[in-house]
Amino acid sequence: MMETPLPCLLLLLAAVCLPSGLGLYTVNAVYGDTIVMPCSQGIPTDLMFGKWKYEPENSSPVFIAFRSEIKKRVQYDDIAEYKGRLSLSENYTLSIKNARISDERRFVCMLVTEDNVYEEPTVVKVFKQPSQPEIIHPANFLETEKLKMLGECIARDGYPDGNITWYKNGNILQPVEGAVVMSLQKVVDQSTGLFTTTSSLQFMPTKKDANAQFACSVTYYGPSGQEKIPSAPVVFDVHYPTEKVTIKVLSQRNTLKEGDNITLKCSGNGNPPPQEFLFYTPGESKGIRSSDTYIMTDVRRNATGEYKCSLIDRSMEDSTTIIVHYLDLSLTPSGEVIKQIGEALPVSCNISSSRNATVFWIKDNTRIQTSPSFSSLQYQDAGNYVCETTLQEVEGLKKRKTLKLIVEGKPKIRMTKKTESNKSKTIVCHVEGFPKPAVQWTTTGSGSIINQAKETNYVNGKFSSKIVISPEENVTLTCIAENQLERTVTSMNVSAISIPENDEPNDGNREKVNDQAKLIVGIVVGLLLAALVAGIIYWVYVKKSKTPSKHVNKDLGNIEENKKLEENNHKPEA
Repeated sequence: MMETPLPCLLLLLAAVCLPSGLGLYTVNAVYGDTIVMPCSQGIPTDLMFGKWKYEPENSSPVFIAFRSEIKKRVQYDDIAEYKGRLSLSENYTLSIKNARISDERRFVCMLVTEDNVYEEPTVVKVFKQPSQPEIIHPANFLETEKLKMLGECIARDGYPDGNITWYKNGNILQPVEGAVVMSLQKVVDQSTGLFTTTSSLQFMPTKKDANAQFACSVTYYGPSGQEKIPSAPVVFDVHYPTEKVTIKVLSQRNTLKEGDNITLKCSGNGNPPPQEFLFYTPGESKGIRSSDTYIMTDVRRNATGEYKCSLIDRSMEDSTTIIVHYLDLSLTPSGEVIKQIGEALPVSCNISSSRNATVFWIKDNTRIQTSPSFSSLQYQDAGNYVCETTLQEVEGLKKRKTLKLIVEGKPKIRMTKKTESNKSKTIVCHVEGFPKPAVQWTTTGSGSIINQAKETNYVNGKFSSKIVISPEENVTLTCIAENQLERTVTSMNVSAISIPENDEPNDGNREKVNDQAKLIVGIVVGLLLAALVAGIIYWVYVKKSKTPSKHVNKDLGNIEENKKLEENNHKPEA
């Protein structure tokens, strides 16, 4: 606190006496808060009263508050802008409520004793944080090679005035002639003294500025120093011309086949992208005007070729090659084919495809290793044949054709018999033919039909019909086989004599049966040779004999003839 010279006391009430070399005390206040200004560190013991005044620029001081130490009373001067806002404490601290920009001035505390006048000046600084800056009037879009107003950054109601900085992708934008142009404007509200700061930005973008983030910030001074408030970023749509056209095939598969639908899509890398294009199909010089897609349905192999698309002005184009895969199969013969047993049947399965195809054959649901070809058809060759082919690289491309082969034949019969140890005889009629012949057994003489026959399974055109009998006399059995082609009849004599015999060899003892047959044939041949030799000897003997002996020889000859006849009667049984 400074001491005022005594001569100045006479001029106290006028408050025009100013000490030389004043010391300053600064109080920083926030707009709207209360300003608190202490008077001094200590109060003189002989204090009479104290006063507060402020000093307008180019004007006389204005007293605003008075406190008498003697009368213990406080008095506030009738100053309109401070009415109801002042408060003077016992230690002469002055408080001003609801700080305003107009409160930013020099205040002086005066303490008067009987001998001196002490003055302590205080400078008040008021600060107001501006609102968060925002980008207003943003451009709908920017265009390359064109300088265009991007927008304005505004920060309202701040004090003191601040500065605005622009950013692109977090980096400070510096002015560039013809490409980055900034303009700053500050406006003061006369009623409040607050500043509104506005900065406009004109910007010429490049293609790289697509999706760039633009922002601004306001820098201002507050009670604690310099501070900064950023705005929210804004992304601008940057328009630029198309520099490249691209055509592609939209498909869920990597390959295309006949019957598929093809969708071509053409695009340009400009912004906004072109909305219409010209599409060119293989061999066509005139383009088809369409949107960015062109659809072809149920395509055939002739759709294979080069496809193009271009801008409407034909300034640029792109092309792609499409391959439509195909697979043809022809089977000769096919469908239902009826042939006779022993006939020849050539079979061919021909393939025509866009790539190498895999071919395989199936007979009656079982895969076979070789292609069927028949020089002499047998019953086992009959069946359902399928020639199937696929293109493994092309999903879903598969063809197949069927040959239903029917091998027909007239019935053929072979009869065998077997005499069991229990004197029963098993007669088997081995039948082959297609369609399956119906078999009927009859006996000679009576012609009665035998219904006790048992049949085996019909496999590959063959089966057997079997009956078991125990005849009391010689009988002739007849096997009748008949289908749509012919009726075949075969008979067999069956003796009542129970001599073990077996005309039905099986595969297990076929070699043993053959040996037995050879032995029987050898015995019969030996007996015939012995009889022939005996006959010759007898004839020679008769020639040399005398006449009386002829009667005896005749009787002996009759005996030999009877024996031969008896042997001949048993030969059929053998």
